[in-house]
Amino acid sequence: MSLDVHANLAVTGVRVPTPVRRPAGAGPSDDGHVVVDGRNAAFPVNPTSPYDVRDGRVWLGEINTGLSLEVVRRPKFYDLSTADGISYEQIARLHGKDVLATTVVQTCIRYADDQRCRFCTIEESLRSGATVAAKTPAQLAEVAEAAVRLDGVKQMVMTTGTTTGPDRGARNLVRCVREVLAAVPGLPIQVQIEPPGDLAVIDALKIAGVASIGIHVESLDDDVRRKWMPGKGSVPMAEYEAAWDRAVEVFGRNQVSTYLLVGLGEDPDDLVAGAARLIERGVYPFVVPFRPMAGTLARRDGVMAPPPSLIRDISARVGALLRDAGMLGADQKAGCAACGACGVLQAAGG
Repeated sequence: MSLDVHANLAVTGVRVPTPVRRPAGAGPSDDGHVVVDGRNAAFPVNPTSPYDVRDGRVWLGEINTGLSLEVVRRPKFYDLSTADGISYEQIARLHGKDVLATTVVQTCIRYADDQRCRFCTIEESLRSGATVAAKTPAQLAEVAEAAVRLDGVKQMVMTTGTTTGPDRGARNLVRCVREVLAAVPGLPIQVQIEPPGDLAVIDALKIAGVASIGIHVESLDDDVRRKWMPGKGSVPMAEYEAAWDRAVEVFGRNQVSTYLLVGLGEDPDDLVAGAARLIERGVYPFVVPFRPMAGTLARRDGVMAPPPSLIRDISARVGALLRDAGMLGADQKAGCAACGACGVLQAAGG
């Protein structure tokens, strides 16, 4: 029942106000951040959802689902600003109860309509004034120190829009990681990148102190990639495979992950088979339901989220594969799979 309810909540959301949200941006959802049965979760805040919260429990009408839910409170570091007047919240945000996340470069060379990923709103949050175009290493270090000290943040995620350089933005993250770890020694950090042209950048990230890495492909089906992410989908799958293999060599098994979005039209059996191949490589397939955020091309075109039954089926099957392989998201040192909020894999035992 827990997995059924989690899958339903991931699509239909819940009637509860959440102080911590993540509107727009590079990630897969703009949902409210809550803690369900002690685990991070991100659900749509939906006033018409059949699910609500009473006495710290999730209810479906008069049925107590048995799940506990508490909202993530607004962190104290949001009240601070840099010396030049930039709010800390514009530099990095709280995800879940204890993850600090930032998009270091908030622009992307693939954001023109004929190149743009149809599920992404990386530049919409910039246009709205919710963030700044480029965060400096010093700014990130300042915010990270405050978030750890004031709010008990336990890990950090750094992603970036794709840049024009051959490294696609990865080398800038090397500098950012170094400065953050100088301010907060020992903070586990995950970086998220496209396959860099020079795989030696992966080694440089590890030397800088990165704990785990995400190299996100979103789909293993080339037809889906061309339709949903025409710019990013032009990167050959062979480049992803080479980058994953190098990353597993450098960071170790189950410290490398990739997103697989459910609901882009990929055959479910093919998606699960692809996840199995990733697991054999030592790469954690972070299965996440596609949810059409405001400002995305998909939302503009009326594309809907997948049915909860599909999310449940794929998550259950991939979760079983991960358990059999001894690869759990909770065993990752940092990152989206370690947090788990945007998917339901941890509820599926993965």
